Amino acid sequence: MFNDPLSLPLVLINILGVAGIVVWHLQGRDRPTARLIVQILFFAGMTAVLVMAGILPHRVEETQLAGVMAFLSISARVLWWTHLAWTLIGFVRIYIVLEKRPREARLLQDLIVAVVYLGVALSILGFVFKAPIGTLVATSGVVAIIFGLALQNTLGDVFSGIALTLGRPFAIGDWILLGDGTEGRVIENNWRSTFLLTGAHNVVVLPNSVLAKVGLTNLSRPDETHQITLLVRMAANHSPQLVEEALRTALQSSTRIVQDPPPIVALKGIDAVAIEAELQFRVTSPANRTPARNEVIDLVHRHCRESGLSLAMPPQSYLYALPDASEVKLRSASSL
Repeated sequence: MFNDPLSLPLVLINILGVAGIVVWHLQGRDRPTARLIVQILFFAGMTAVLVMAGILPHRVEETQLAGVMAFLSISARVLWWTHLAWTLIGFVRIYIVLEKRPREARLLQDLIVAVVYLGVALSILGFVFKAPIGTLVATSGVVAIIFGLALQNTLGDVFSGIALTLGRPFAIGDWILLGDGTEGRVIENNWRSTFLLTGAHNVVVLPNSVLAKVGLTNLSRPDETHQITLLVRMAANHSPQLVEEALRTALQSSTRIVQDPPPIVALKGIDAVAIEAELQFRVTSPANRTPARNEVIDLVHRHCRESGLSLAMPPQSYLYALPDASEVKLRSASSL
């Protein structure tokens, strides 16, 4: 049996294949580079032995082998195709690690891994076991149609998740605002759903198909700074220039807002009662909006009092200040 010229190459390929699996597992998942090096070395060694022995794993033709030699031939080819799949997947994972986006690229990585495993599985069935690949593909197509009809919503979420991953409208850690008013920080994105951590410290789970259809504003791009506007109404008996200077001083003394670019005081209008001013300033993150707004309101109130400025009554208060026509006639009649 072992006098066959193919016996030594087949035994060597099996030894290299099994040894490669053992060493690959010993490296651990936290060492992707070492794993890839191991995969490349053992795969290259197995390929070299195959070439020197004249064994082609992609050829259907097989020499007349029986017994243990037939088993060694099949196992050698299966191990070679398996190491090929692991080597390709190792290159994909190393690329994702070098891109420094392992979490948001997880969907794409899973898709590539599934395609590689499917291709290798079909290759093993066709080239090693001589199975009719055409019949299998046709049968799997019918099964895929049946499953597709039964899982329309799930498949919609899956393909929407792939589209979101490829389009990259957001990344893990970005703060996003949806068209329906929902906003939060993206903490996870998988095949079916996207998870948002809201300002109320709740987790909102959004199906990817729903997320792909709504309008989305990424508040973390081009950076995390977020603009806030605050309307202030000052009494009209003050000088607009004095009002502007007092409000600008209040903004410049704030420690919770961004000073570069500098905050803006925009005078929006004036009437007989009030001067309307809009304060425009940025905060470092959407999560800091409330404390920053609270500080600005406190500073505006404090600086206005120090400058002798008074706030104007709100517009809706005029309705309560003006008497109606019946009261005016009654007072006029009583005075006669």
